[in-house]
Amino acid sequence: MPPITPVNHQVPHTSTVPANAGQAVKLFVREYDGTPPGPNAQRKAVLMLHGRSVPSVVAFDLRHDGAKYSWAQYLAEAGFDVFLMELTGSGLSPRPEMDRPCNTNPQHQGLLMPNPLSTACTPPYPHELGNSKSEWGEVDTVVEWIRSLRGAAKVALVGQSAASFVFGPYAIQNPGKVESLLLLAPIYPPTGRPGVPPNGFGAPVASFPVSSPPSLFGFPVNLSSRTGLESAWDKEVRSPKQRAAGMVEAVWKECMALDPVGSTWGGPTAGQPEGVLRFRNSYWWGWNQDTVPVGGVLGDEVPVMIVYGEHDQTANSPTFSVPALYDAIPGVRKLMFRVACAGHSMVWERQSKVLHHLSRQWLGHTRIDDLEKGSYYVDEDGAYTDTV
Repeated sequence: MPPITPVNHQVPHTSTVPANAGQAVKLFVREYDGTPPGPNAQRKAVLMLHGRSVPSVVAFDLRHDGAKYSWAQYLAEAGFDVFLMELTGSGLSPRPEMDRPCNTNPQHQGLLMPNPLSTACTPPYPHELGNSKSEWGEVDTVVEWIRSLRGAAKVALVGQSAASFVFGPYAIQNPGKVESLLLLAPIYPPTGRPGVPPNGFGAPVASFPVSSPPSLFGFPVNLSSRTGLESAWDKEVRSPKQRAAGMVEAVWKECMALDPVGSTWGGPTAGQPEGVLRFRNSYWWGWNQDTVPVGGVLGDEVPVMIVYGEHDQTANSPTFSVPALYDAIPGVRKLMFRVACAGHSMVWERQSKVLHHLSRQWLGHTRIDDLEKGSYYVDEDGAYTDTV
């Protein structure tokens, strides 16, 4: 079967991001339509969402060594209609207030000297870019668009890393639209920032969304460098088998291809840019030990599967805990898999094949083989061991 050709969409949305609130914008969505042809074909729609910094196109559709690392294409070839969305401030979606170098995190501005900055400067837009409410709204726009476009009653959600801050609360508040929730390496702070009563999802700052927001974080843009990407990844690589040669450069190349502005910034010599990864600074709330159990939705009406690498120090730290999220989910329809020889960047590691296999079964049947609940360890041969 020939490879499925992706189609890029621009989904209309009325922004509630404070920097461009009320404006008509277009959210970037890439689709791989893997539904088999025929009048009796049943569509299973899957929406994938990126984490804090790397766009969905790079996370889920990396073009390196053929389509080996394209999770999206793998799922499409398995018969799913797959959509990759990017929130405001990421990839090919709008980036309001992000093109001014002085709007970057002051602690990161050293990456921009001498190109394009000659000295540090104060952000002229001294506010975060997005927030939980604006990002839940963007997800809902895309979910509704998918349901209308494809006639799908519900959409399966797949999120990586900090996508949990968006997809987790969205699923709890909109269970009638969500078929299932798959979280890869989810970031979960048990004592994370609370929202307001009665359910903990209300904005803790009453003036969201407004055109002149309060200054909470003081800047809309964070930065990372190729060196920063590599060093963070290296800390979780424990074996030569874990990551193939050339992967860091492949990931960075794709990140730069999606950012015509960031790719021209940075570098120790003027006129010789190294490029920087620009990503939104968001103010999140409502993802903690008090909100995960709300309504008894997760693990019941919305079944949940969690996958993470055994070497993942990003999602498991003094502040974050993947097992704590599993424990907090109130229902019994929940699965968790800790994968051997993998870290937070499993999507680009050799064990991505395990991730692909698990996700195909989960999205098709909300179970893995005959497993419908429980916590398991997956060894390097793909065998499951009950960890309870």
